[in-house]
Amino acid sequence: MDYLATTACTTGFNGLTCFAPTPCAEDEFTMVTHFAYALTDMTLPSNCTPTPGQDPTAVINAAVYQAFRDVPLPQTVLQIQPPDGTTLVNLETNFFTTTEPFTTTVTVLGYTVELDITPTTYTWDFGDGTTTTTTSPGAPYPDLDITHVYTRTGTYPTTLTTTWSADFRVDGRDWQRVQGTVDMPSPTLDLQVREATPVLTG
Repeated sequence: MDYLATTACTTGFNGLTCFAPTPCAEDEFTMVTHFAYALTDMTLPSNCTPTPGQDPTAVINAAVYQAFRDVPLPQTVLQIQPPDGTTLVNLETNFFTTTEPFTTTVTVLGYTVELDITPTTYTWDFGDGTTTTTTSPGAPYPDLDITHVYTRTGTYPTTLTTTWSADFRVDGRDWQRVQGTVDMPSPTLDLQVREATPVLTG
């Protein structure tokens, strides 16, 4: 929310009205002084700044989310077992990804902001109209965690969307949660689902 800045005005002998609405972010203030003279209205410019003694975390909270959105996130990589993009009807097909938390530092409105970025949820789209959201990234065989059984043959476009959250702190102050998340979808993998073919062996 924007607030009008605090304004101090001094009028000259001509009695012109002083008016200096300056949009400032929440918990910011600015002091603008006007001197009105016969044919001149002179304004001394000033910028929005945090209130003296104010924790700047509240001032930049909204700006931090935009900075978080601009951070390059790791590409989401969907992995499927059996490998090579082929599985069988009525077989438990395994899905997983590998993601790791990381930290980075950005500058927001002149402040040094640390971001602790973590993958928090995973939305699996199995391509057959079925989706599920988990807090687990799955695991490779034999630790089956995220599996799906296809009941019909066909080609299924599968995707995974990783949702990233972040905590932040300003100039070494206490950690706070960024108010918003960022989704990173994977490229689509076309999974071939086939019938098992019996083979006679002698």
